[in-house]
Amino acid sequence: MAQMVRAAVQTGPRAIEMREFSRPVTGANDGLLRVEANGICGSDVEIYRGHMGMNRDPFIPGHEPMGIIEELGDEAAEKWGVEVGDRVALEVIVPCRACGDCLKGRYQACPFRRYGHGVTGIDVAPSLWGGFAEHLYISPNSILHKIDRTLPAEVAAMYNPLGAGVRWAVDLGEVGLGDTLVVLGAGQRGLSAVIAAKAAGAGTIIVTGLEKDRHKLQLAMEFGADRTVVVDGDGAEDIVEVVREVTDGRMADVAVELTPMAASPVIDALHVVRHGGRVVLAGLKGGREISLPTDHIINRALTVKGAFGVDASANERAIALLESGAFALEKMHTHTFGLDDVGLAIETLAGESDDASAIHVSVHPAHA
Repeated sequence: MAQMVRAAVQTGPRAIEMREFSRPVTGANDGLLRVEANGICGSDVEIYRGHMGMNRDPFIPGHEPMGIIEELGDEAAEKWGVEVGDRVALEVIVPCRACGDCLKGRYQACPFRRYGHGVTGIDVAPSLWGGFAEHLYISPNSILHKIDRTLPAEVAAMYNPLGAGVRWAVDLGEVGLGDTLVVLGAGQRGLSAVIAAKAAGAGTIIVTGLEKDRHKLQLAMEFGADRTVVVDGDGAEDIVEVVREVTDGRMADVAVELTPMAASPVIDALHVVRHGGRVVLAGLKGGREISLPTDHIINRALTVKGAFGVDASANERAIALLESGAFALEKMHTHTFGLDDVGLAIETLAGESDDASAIHVSVHPAHA
């Protein structure tokens, strides 16, 4: 009788069902991961709510999977440079690895990528594509990265948000020695941008958040931010005026906008940077159109970049940061849930539970 694997399947908005699937039979070119932990990000929240990406068949969510390789084909082991027993993190994108974009290193733009971890439907064999499962299928084209097995699982599971901080603040934002950075949004990726920028030598870091985010803003200060700004409530401050004051009118070199579903922070990001400054847009807005002051962008000679995911280089540097122990990343992890509580885990990150302290939340299939 075939071994069965338990997984959480999203069938519609706010609808998660526990199901069982046959354990995949692996061959020479693929493998099987025992999932230790899978982090939850803001896009999981919006998909769960039905605000984006739910025009799809039932699927197993979880696009930040990390765990131990239990089965591995000989050719896959040689290709990836790993072996059974290694701890690895998987990227969400599964590219074709053969098209012009892939061969030039632009695999995120691969026009032939049909599958992805945490986004592919259960109708695609062998169904176990997402991290909210006891085991996950490692396809021949999956991209994976080794992680030190001595790291606590909840810290190792932060490779994706920290990779976003590296990619968005340092690679796209080009934050360097002495630069002033404004991070709009104090979630786990905002905090990760602080960490990445601090490691890159940023001179001044300013972070915005809501009144309910005060615990996150305090953690931002612990990670190296120089100033935090609450932008709502009775004590709300104008972020543009704060940046002007802190920089003596010079304004910031870089702004990274990370807020979900909100329009005004995008405009704020354009106004807090200096002439010739750089703005990175990473906060998804659920398809809503936002009017941009194009004259301001032109007259201030701004560079505006869209941040699409995390690439292999950023993931590798993020994992190196995790393994260095240079930052107390365990402080960012607030909640651990088991596989039966995936819906509650997502709602907790979304601030929909009685506990408003959530920052980094992860699902651990073996957790009771």
